Amino acid sequence: MKTNRQKKILEIVNRFHIETQDDLIEHLTTEGFTVTQATVSRDIRELQLTKVLTNHGTYRYVAPKREEMVSGLKFNTALVDSIVSVEYAVNMIVIKTYPGLAQAVATGVDNLAIAEVLGCVAGDDTIMVVTKNEASAKNISERIRIMMKAG
Repeated sequence: MKTNRQKKILEIVNRFHIETQDDLIEHLTTEGFTVTQATVSRDIRELQLTKVLTNHGTYRYVAPKREEMVSGLKFNTALVDSIVSVEYAVNMIVIKTYPGLAQAVATGVDNLAIAEVLGCVAGDDTIMVVTKNEASAKNISERIRIMMKAG
């Protein structure tokens, strides 16, 4: 429930101009989530959302850049270095790792709370990531490859 709610929060702040926690609660309620202000406050802190000044002189919540989320959520260089290859087909991504490291990398992917990721299944050296659509699979695969090159 928490993971789904936090994915929805990220989706909402990326799609809408959310100025207050009450705005966020209203959007979550519309999406079928029953939340309290305390829960939303905790989610905002855990997701590292910040308020930024807009061109119109108002403030809005924004999610950290993916790169910031990666470092903040322990998807560190050691995990990136564990990845051997990344390929996608339709809405699925296959990540190959060194033997015994797939579970750790899959946990890192899950912790990113990417709204487009429906879930991961990991074996010993292979992870299958199911995304909402082919465009998401392509985008996430490319981001992982970029992280691999940067590491």
